[in-house]
Amino acid sequence: MPIVDAAPPTDPYINRELSLLEFNHRVLDQAADPDTPILERLRFLCISCTNLDEFFEVRVAALKQRLEIGAPAPGPDKLAPRQLFDELRRRALILIGEQYTMLNTVLFPELAQERIIFPKRENWTEEQRGWLTEFFHDEIVPVLTPLTLDPSRPFPKILNKSLNFIVRLDGKDAFGRRRHRAIVQAPRSLPRIIRLPEQFCDAGCSQFIFLSSIIHAHVEALFPQMRVDGCYQFRVTRNSNLYVDNEEVEDLIHALEGQLAASRYGAAVRLEISHRCPQDLCDFLLDHFALDQADLFTVDGPVNLNRLAAVCDMAERPELCYPAFTPGLPSTLKTDASLFSVLNNRNVLLQHPYQSFAPVIDFIATAATDPDVLAIKQTLYRTGADSPIVEHLIRAATAGKEVTAIIELMARFDEAANISLANRLQEAGAHVVYGLVGYKTHAKMSLVVRREQGRIRRYVHLGTGNYHPGTALVYTDYSYLSGSQKLGEDVHKIFMQLTSLTAAVDLDRILTAPFLLFDEMIERIEREIGQARAGQEARIIAKINSLTAPGIIDALYRASASGVQIDLIVRGVCSLRPGVPGLSENIRVRSIVGRFLEHSRVFYFLNGGKQEFFCSSADWMDRNFFRRTETCFPIRQRPLKDRLKADLELYLDDNCQAWELRQDGTYEKLNPGTEPPRSAQESFLRSLATLSDASV
Repeated sequence: MPIVDAAPPTDPYINRELSLLEFNHRVLDQAADPDTPILERLRFLCISCTNLDEFFEVRVAALKQRLEIGAPAPGPDKLAPRQLFDELRRRALILIGEQYTMLNTVLFPELAQERIIFPKRENWTEEQRGWLTEFFHDEIVPVLTPLTLDPSRPFPKILNKSLNFIVRLDGKDAFGRRRHRAIVQAPRSLPRIIRLPEQFCDAGCSQFIFLSSIIHAHVEALFPQMRVDGCYQFRVTRNSNLYVDNEEVEDLIHALEGQLAASRYGAAVRLEISHRCPQDLCDFLLDHFALDQADLFTVDGPVNLNRLAAVCDMAERPELCYPAFTPGLPSTLKTDASLFSVLNNRNVLLQHPYQSFAPVIDFIATAATDPDVLAIKQTLYRTGADSPIVEHLIRAATAGKEVTAIIELMARFDEAANISLANRLQEAGAHVVYGLVGYKTHAKMSLVVRREQGRIRRYVHLGTGNYHPGTALVYTDYSYLSGSQKLGEDVHKIFMQLTSLTAAVDLDRILTAPFLLFDEMIERIEREIGQARAGQEARIIAKINSLTAPGIIDALYRASASGVQIDLIVRGVCSLRPGVPGLSENIRVRSIVGRFLEHSRVFYFLNGGKQEFFCSSADWMDRNFFRRTETCFPIRQRPLKDRLKADLELYLDDNCQAWELRQDGTYEKLNPGTEPPRSAQESFLRSLATLSDASV
């Protein structure tokens, strides 16, 4: 069931953190959907757990810091920090309870029906127990370091989100001293899920054992001649925010490397522990980590549920997963002509993951080997550790082309990978710029400079998503490839701004943050207000990941009061409160949660019939408008505009994977009822991609 919003309906803003927890509830609901393949339901459970981890690492950690220094609430809503913290804990307890109930009472039994079994310790057969004992002594003991606590062996450092055990002991050690407690840390080198060999399973079954169960079952072997009176797994979540002083830092990469090492042992913000753990041991751990009772979360199962995601691949049961598909290609790219020749004649709009990301990679790959290409410029936010695009950039730099890479080192949780990529590109001779301290480079753009018939021509790629082939298979995004010289000139100016820090003036097509994008969005909303007040039809559609900017929300409220019809497709956080009489009765907000993560940003303005369409790297959040470098680019060609409009209407027509936001901040899941089922994602799959035979 949705969790009721603590904020009163009279408050025009929904709290950002509470809205984010509501999104995690919608993700978890996918694990309960019987129409979703069972292994994918398990994956959704894991995603909800991973999301909650990040929520504590980032959002709760920041809130606790505000509480410590007595800072006021940063958002436009009326929740005080202490009130917000208490409400977040209440909702997190409910969500965590639902996660473990889902696992224990729904998913485990249904997986067992599919002969995927997680046997409990008391149900291990003698043969299984014998093999696991041998596995413990051969594979686990050699890398374990059990630590009995005493003045010369203080409490060890506990890594963020690592698996640990607190052990209660009775008896004397080898030196005749009585011991009471010990800590056992599970090394990161050990797999958290172990698949039993086939000879120890029933025919046709796959059986999996948690590492925590194996250690728990054999913990006494780690403390010979002493009695183990209890063993309880626990996990600590730490503050993972990185802090770099914009004024003092002289070398961003070195400052960030130091912060990364420290972040693994940041201040503790949450303690998860087995629900069987006695209160005195819980109190002991809370005291050690400087946490309060409100930071304690007891769980009925493994403390690291997100590790269950590995089973989706280990089980080797594709029929229990989403059907495979092959991303399609638009007909304009099914040709022997070079990509540059195609872009000289028309622009190409790709919709991932339904359409292939390969043309984007080919755009850089072709440029890297084309003798007529003089320079390649590229922004990199999240690319993956083994990025083919980075490999092509290295090849181009090695071949003597001018390669410039703007790498955002502060991309959360990708910092280490981006540092590695930056070093490799520099070694190849590329010009590497680490974005701008204090302003993340979040724009997704590539520029290829080519000499053709004695003239310089520019080709561009602009996108709503990252240059990451992996996420391009699971995130919905748009890619725009163009040979427009006006667009190319704009991108050139933006790159010049990022490298030389000079102003990008007189842009012809692209709207950029942190300079003009906010004002341009407000201007277009006000234009629709003017149309409505003049008695004309006025409409706004925006598809975004998050909506929290008070200035935009207030403008949308003014538009609603003036009669503008507004449809918002907001995947995650939404601070706007729809459907309030006199404030937002003309605003409808929905969230699409399905197989793919909705990540594309598209803005539509009716504009008196002269419809405007934009794709963007930016959400409608203050950080995107004022603290990031972003690009928002128009789609002007009639066929592409018609296609974007049809795409938006499909999302607004969805009655299978859509959730409607209500006044109180909760969401109601739509269902077809007596109507034909309509799923936007399924429609895109069937019209743009090629599904496997098993799914047809």
